[in-house]
Amino acid sequence: MNQGLTRRRFAQAAAAFGTLAYGLPALAQSSDAKILKMIPQNDLRVLDPIWTTSYATRNHGYMVFDTLFALDAEMKVQPQMVGAYDVSPDGLRYNFTLRDGLKFHDGEPVRAADCIASVKRWAVRDVLGQAMAAAVDEMVPQGDKSFAFHLKSPFPLLLDGLAKVSTVLPVMMPERLAKTDPYQQVTEMIGSGPFKFVKDEFQPGHKVVYLKNTDYVPRSEPPSWASGGKVVKVDRVEWISVPDAATAAAALMNGEVDWWEQPPSEYFQMLSANPAVVLANTNVLGQMTMLRFNQLHPPFDNVKMRQAILAVTDQKEYMSAIVGDPENWSACPSFFTCGGPMANDAGSEALTSPRDFDKAKKLIAEAGYKGERIVLLQATDTLSSNAPGLVTADLFRKLGLNVDVQVMDFGTLVTRRASKEPPDKGGWSVFATGWVGVDQIDPAANQGLRANGGEAWFGWPTDPKLEELRAQWLAAPTLDARQKIAADIQRRAFEVVPYVPLGKYVTNTALRKNLTGLIKAPPILMWNIEKT
Repeated sequence: MNQGLTRRRFAQAAAAFGTLAYGLPALAQSSDAKILKMIPQNDLRVLDPIWTTSYATRNHGYMVFDTLFALDAEMKVQPQMVGAYDVSPDGLRYNFTLRDGLKFHDGEPVRAADCIASVKRWAVRDVLGQAMAAAVDEMVPQGDKSFAFHLKSPFPLLLDGLAKVSTVLPVMMPERLAKTDPYQQVTEMIGSGPFKFVKDEFQPGHKVVYLKNTDYVPRSEPPSWASGGKVVKVDRVEWISVPDAATAAAALMNGEVDWWEQPPSEYFQMLSANPAVVLANTNVLGQMTMLRFNQLHPPFDNVKMRQAILAVTDQKEYMSAIVGDPENWSACPSFFTCGGPMANDAGSEALTSPRDFDKAKKLIAEAGYKGERIVLLQATDTLSSNAPGLVTADLFRKLGLNVDVQVMDFGTLVTRRASKEPPDKGGWSVFATGWVGVDQIDPAANQGLRANGGEAWFGWPTDPKLEELRAQWLAAPTLDARQKIAADIQRRAFEVVPYVPLGKYVTNTALRKNLTGLIKAPPILMWNIEKT
């Protein structure tokens, strides 16, 4: 690690003791064992976990809502809100019965109709949900607590979809909220989860507050990832937005907050040296990163423009900018999480061969680029967007592209990237972002590989061949067959470039040592945490 950088960071953090961002007075010492204070990785701006893939919104979703099923630490599906279920021998009928004691925060019981409406809304926005919905003939209630899915054809990944551990999170809402257009945001936060959202104390850009849901009935099993008993051991949780990393480090080391969700890697050494702080790696599959193009509008609607950027992308350059210390990152020239079962090297020479600026400039000329403005969105408060934005802007300028870097916080980027307007009317051209490894582990999870146009993830690529290959993967009967198809998918992705993979890095979370019970899972889960 660069020792000069570490010393500068330490000096900045030391200077920040006693003061938080925006010149506010220091937070009171977080000594109340019933109040848990955390600095999230970015600000919470969107509350609806179906509308966006933002991890702040996903983590918020776990606080307020519950899911029918959940994954455990072995990535096995476990029932969560469901008490009993069965599947017919032909795989065409799934019967579910909700467990006892499920109530929404407004006191109303959770009903089968709520769950059906919630699954239908989720399935519109999620890549695996879309495939599941195509296989389902109907979802029918069978009384207040039971319901059934009747399928047109077997869909072996149905329960895996309902148990998704990360985005898009299949949360259960009251029917009246779940009937909201999936492309419109739900803003009323009435769930049945272990915490209640405190609307009156919500201050976007500053603070989010949750209270323990005293009516929540946990499962009896021990917690494992998002499955098992969600036992809340604090009365109140506060998420406090602190965009400046040095100030966040000082607040944690000084005991003003209890938890910093995702410190930059250059702070690891300093934080681990503090006797009151511990670093924990909760994301064993690592963090994948990408450069995402808007394919609805010029210039990246032209595949040659995307191929040009691929030809000069150097993962080492991006990872060095994001993380620094090579011990904390690795090149990953795959569209699937390296270390996962679908990672492969098909077509990877597009990223591993020598970078070729002459080839890139030739492709740009062939695309007919004539200096059109390229709007690059850069979120300065997010590790996987800020440094990659700087590298990308420099890369584009070297290629002679007219890049307009628009700086914002990640909450604003989350809203802005949903716009399908042209770049000159409030839209965008390109942005960088990151994903926990489980979200890119295979074609069923990888949002960025959907190529179904307007229904795809932000960027909206269209490629029938990618869609056909994905359908083949979902129907493949064996692991070997799925791995072969995954290689074909990757080979095609390197041809049409829905995004450019930028590499993989280690993320740590930082906590005060008086916190116990941390659940090591890709999302941040705040039940089972005890503060002494």
